[in-house]
Amino acid sequence: MSSAKRTDFHFDLPEELIAQHPAARRDAARLLIADPVGRTLRHGLITDLPDLVPAGTLCVPNDVKVRHARLLLRRGGGGEGEALLLRAFPDGSFEAMVRPGPKMKPGRHAAVVDPRDGTELAQLVVEETLDEGLRRVRVLRGDQPLDWDAVDHIGRLPLPPYITHAAEDEDEDRYQTVFHAREGEAVAAPTAGLHFTDDLIAALRTRRCDWSPVRLHVGLGTFRPMTAEHLDGHVMHEERYEIPEETAQALESTLRQRNRPLMCIGTTSLRTLEAAWDGTRLMRLGSTRLFIQPGYRLRTADLLLTNFHLPESTLFVLVSAVMGLDFAKAAYAEAVKERYRFFSYGDAMLILNARTSAS
Repeated sequence: MSSAKRTDFHFDLPEELIAQHPAARRDAARLLIADPVGRTLRHGLITDLPDLVPAGTLCVPNDVKVRHARLLLRRGGGGEGEALLLRAFPDGSFEAMVRPGPKMKPGRHAAVVDPRDGTELAQLVVEETLDEGLRRVRVLRGDQPLDWDAVDHIGRLPLPPYITHAAEDEDEDRYQTVFHAREGEAVAAPTAGLHFTDDLIAALRTRRCDWSPVRLHVGLGTFRPMTAEHLDGHVMHEERYEIPEETAQALESTLRQRNRPLMCIGTTSLRTLEAAWDGTRLMRLGSTRLFIQPGYRLRTADLLLTNFHLPESTLFVLVSAVMGLDFAKAAYAEAVKERYRFFSYGDAMLILNARTSAS
């Protein structure tokens, strides 16, 4: 068992630094520029990226679409409940977290209701209890099962629990990237990508930086809290990924020849590449439970753009693996001191020399 403990990755974060709403503009975020090799920290803006990223860099975002996966339920006795759909199974059912779990056993039904007026929109049927306390459920209108596209019209965006307001019109726009695909089944946004505008992407292209998206269907593996005392006791939930052929060819050429820098835009892109790259080629389709923690050596990204993450989270553990725990804590302490905004709607950090510094 690893000697690293979950509490090793704790840091103090004032609650008022947790961003509840996005900045006025997508590209208005501040940017902490961290070089783990030189152990230097600089302050800038997201709009500085075209000048900070080496010319010719291959930029790899996650273009997954966030689904309206949170369903408000009214149970048979009138009590309230909630379901968070995580992924679709081939037979049309869904893997889901349901609340209250003890009341939602196999065979139970609940109405999916409009949060504004309580109108019944569909029925949710619990079919099976799965591992990790999850359920297999089916969402029906009449006797017809609803797929993701239909659920998108009756559900709510699954804003993370540290955002305390219910999803609003603002979130419908700003909790999706401007470049998201029509497909996908993410239940959390790839938040580093939220900062990008069409103009910022165009500015990167003028520096001969190519844009090669991958797609990790963000689920429990990314955002589920750690509860085990030691890191080796935490098991990541499986998440699926897809790498389009055009992206795969560009990435394979870059990874084999190392003739240009590679920047992952977000931890989900990084985990996708690290899971898919076998040293020779990339798997186009797959799934991963990869938990990047100190001691892991990156094989793919030279730079990582990422938002600021929760204390004792797998994402802060990943950042600590890339930067070293002491320097990661120093960077986060600097961000707190300078009043950076944290989490999904917050500011960002650009980590230089990621592959060189990873230990």
